[in-house]
Amino acid sequence: MESNFQRVRIDLAYDGGAFAGWAKQPGLVTVQGCLEQALALITRVDLQVTVAGRTDAGVHASAQTVHVDIPRENWARIPGRSKRAPKIALETRLRGAMTRVLADAEAQLGLPSTMRGFMQGAISIHHVSAVSADFDARFSALSRRYEYLIADNSLHQALPVQRLSCWQVESSLDIDSMNNAARELLGLHDFLSFCKPRVGATTIRELRELEFERRDDAVIAARIVADAFCHNMVRSLVGSLVMLGAGERSYEWLLDRIENPQRDATVKLAPANGLSLAEISYPEAAHYKTQAERTRNTRKLPVEKRPK
Repeated sequence: MESNFQRVRIDLAYDGGAFAGWAKQPGLVTVQGCLEQALALITRVDLQVTVAGRTDAGVHASAQTVHVDIPRENWARIPGRSKRAPKIALETRLRGAMTRVLADAEAQLGLPSTMRGFMQGAISIHHVSAVSADFDARFSALSRRYEYLIADNSLHQALPVQRLSCWQVESSLDIDSMNNAARELLGLHDFLSFCKPRVGATTIRELRELEFERRDDAVIAARIVADAFCHNMVRSLVGSLVMLGAGERSYEWLLDRIENPQRDATVKLAPANGLSLAEISYPEAAHYKTQAERTRNTRKLPVEKRPK
């Protein structure tokens, strides 16, 4: 039996600097709020999107994914008098609607006339596709990859443009020590020491990659991949490893955080502006449902890894 809704996947990117995070909040300009406003302008119905990974205020995304269910009647009307497929028409019309929504966001933020156009391009629609109801932007995902940029003292003085995309650290960082310690965090662990737990949610995650590399421009780029991340996990991991690389924390201190998971005020949260969601991977369409069911199952640590 055919559903009364068409599930739609939207891939987008955004500069998080001017937004109060992803999640819609009354009276605040958020990415979700702007996207849903643009969808409402086109479909003439209020819709709620489901996102692959919520990002905090100031965090960017070069690859974010959402899904939304649009009533089939409204879906069929999206092309108007054109002969375009609804998904193609929606992609084009979303870009146009976003121009209007972001102009309204400038007014809501109270930006002066001299900054008119500042928000244009802050959200970019990459692609729109019609998908099966088995696709879930959040639960069907296999992994997420984040990038974090750091400008340490080896740069002597960071370029002005880097202040918006890098964490500027006064110390010179030993990335060899950071990488050696990072390898100890890989695998399935309870990352409670590095998370802000949500009620009813687990803090057990599988960290697959965590590596720091100094680029040709001397900026340090961190690559972080996991099946999923709990709240503040990436920023806490980066902040802790930067403290280690600066000589402020020991290798043993970091290992104790992962071997004895508990909320810890000594763990440092890296600033939001250096962080960007870079990639979300999904299985083939035939495996959307299976992956979603697997993800919804509560993660459990092997017996030998459970805290005593």
